[in-house]
Amino acid sequence: MPFTLSGDDTCQTTTPSRLHDPYWVAISPNAAELIQLPLGSDGLPVDPLWLDLLAGNTLKTSDIEFPNPIATVYSGHQFGVWAGQLGDGRAILLGDLHGQELQLKGAGITRFSRMGDGRAVLRSSIREFLCSEAMHALGIPTSRALSVVGSKEKVIRESVETAAVCARLAPSFIRIGHFEHYASLENTVRLKELADLLITHFYPECSQHDQPYLSLFKAISKRNAKLVAQWQSVGFCHGVLNSDNISALGLTIDYGPFGFLDQFQIDHICNHSDSGGRYAYHKQPQIMHWNMACLASAMLPLIEINQTTENAHEILRSALDEFPVTYAKEWQGLFRRKLGLEIEIDGDIELIERLLQAMHDSQIDFTNFFRSLGNVKKGMQVADIDTRNDFIDREGIDPWFGDYLTRLEQETADDVARKMVMDSINPKYILRNYLAQVAIEKAQRDDFSEVATLLKLLSNPYDEQPEFEAYSKPPPQDMRHIAVSCSS
Repeated sequence: MPFTLSGDDTCQTTTPSRLHDPYWVAISPNAAELIQLPLGSDGLPVDPLWLDLLAGNTLKTSDIEFPNPIATVYSGHQFGVWAGQLGDGRAILLGDLHGQELQLKGAGITRFSRMGDGRAVLRSSIREFLCSEAMHALGIPTSRALSVVGSKEKVIRESVETAAVCARLAPSFIRIGHFEHYASLENTVRLKELADLLITHFYPECSQHDQPYLSLFKAISKRNAKLVAQWQSVGFCHGVLNSDNISALGLTIDYGPFGFLDQFQIDHICNHSDSGGRYAYHKQPQIMHWNMACLASAMLPLIEINQTTENAHEILRSALDEFPVTYAKEWQGLFRRKLGLEIEIDGDIELIERLLQAMHDSQIDFTNFFRSLGNVKKGMQVADIDTRNDFIDREGIDPWFGDYLTRLEQETADDVARKMVMDSINPKYILRNYLAQVAIEKAQRDDFSEVATLLKLLSNPYDEQPEFEAYSKPPPQDMRHIAVSCSS
């Protein structure tokens, strides 16, 4: 549903910049189904005009036309500091297709590009493409990635790279920053239009409440609280949780210097530009809560329509306090399931926290440990549990495994049924940085086979897939500390 607020202060009609000699890097058949895009036996669109459309070189195919592509304005806080007006500096929204907004990231300069060139590079486009589809397969709300189109056109970042365009899909790309923008201008008319648009198209249940805008705030906050709990449960680090990168629909958006945990470190920083660790793994929940406070501040004028200023502040403070409660409930439920604990018993959370501390101390591989935990059976002896050997302090972890075995005796499910549940929440495969890097380096040599392999593998992250067993391994020693920054 395109961004259609009135007034040319909201967005600007923007024609994508031409991408010279475009070629296919990758296309997701699952994402193509969302917009009913027919693909041929070669996995590419049947209509060859889609290559130029997704490169930004045309606005129509044989049967579809996008006459009014736009870039939208928003504002926001970056690394906790008010940055003022921002906007779609290199993302151009073509329009709506079967309930999905089609947006080209890297399609050229817009009015909101500031000092940027409006382009994206092949490296970051492949990372976003693969992770968007991987997150969807993990069951985590996310924008989707339809394709990557490459070009030999040069782009300068830390070094000279080549350009690419990543085509993204989402029901809406509206973000917290849109609210902050109109609030900063004290433009209550636009704020109300924005809130009404979201309620009409995405949160219709809010219209039934006496205070629909308060209900909308609670709904957005609840979705994002659950989202960040899901991130924590699979060891995903976003890297740049600025308020302008937070979806109003509770989707994971704006994949930049993200990373999945390999060796578990509770304070892991995936973005080497984040020198202060503001967006470290363990801080993601409180930062998302902070971003919801930014949203609450921006929506205050809407609450004040029917409330005194004092009451409006109190109402929003109370609503904001619901975030940590929602997050804690979701997080606890997810980690109980990761341990195969379906029955809630006092002491479970302490058991989980003891485990995470031990994993941190020994820097245990996050994904592989939880996957292997499904192999633990009732009645086993601690000494027979292979994964205990991965811990540096074996005498320290053995009491935990003993307590875990005792706890499993209180579960009614048998070992087979419990493992099935655990394997459905503990993935076998994730987009490890080193896997993405191998695919990128091959793609930079015009070999896109590894991108295709990872897309296939990560589309079924919970399945065993014996032919891809090597992809479940931790990174080799020389690829454990791949540096990823905001540059893309």
